[in-house]
Amino acid sequence: MVQPRASRFKSDIRIKPDKARKVEPETRMCEAPDCIKAGNCRVAKSPKNLSEYIWYCAAHARAHNEAWDFFKDMGDDDIKRFREEALTGHRPTWPMGKRGAKARLGQTALGGLNDSHAMFAEDGETAAVRRPERHLTRLQIKAMDTMQLAHNATLIEIKARYKELVKRFHPDANGGDRGAEERLKQVIKAYGVLRASGLLT
Repeated sequence: MVQPRASRFKSDIRIKPDKARKVEPETRMCEAPDCIKAGNCRVAKSPKNLSEYIWYCAAHARAHNEAWDFFKDMGDDDIKRFREEALTGHRPTWPMGKRGAKARLGQTALGGLNDSHAMFAEDGETAAVRRPERHLTRLQIKAMDTMQLAHNATLIEIKARYKELVKRFHPDANGGDRGAEERLKQVIKAYGVLRASGLLT
């Protein structure tokens, strides 16, 4: 009698069993009255009951969806509130930061619209334009001081001051004065710092 040869891997080789055949799902019948077609389209019962479903054939599901009226029993106020809530995906929202706190307290103009650039001001009216808050580096602060500008100067103010100082300290306007020429170099360097830092874009 021949002995079976022992496996050198110390275990028997296992053969994977055949996959079980996929069981076909039961065919549902359409739940519409007098319909004998397969009901393979799942639709919600009603707008008020979205968690319960019924099964229809394609033709009855299409008819059901065409007759669907989500706003059927809603009044005008309910529809208006639904449309407003839809803007935020029906999720609660809260104002953020200092501006949000002011909005909660009703401290903004035009019923919640902050018109800091006086776009909606009447003719002749001027609104105090709020300067942008900047966090400048030491080099940028030095450049602003060289050009004799406030640290929150606008792009237009910086460019206007640069043109003014170049004209004032240009050697042709000062008869070749070395002091004016040195001052012009400082202004050009300061302007270059501000341009390189992205404040003039």
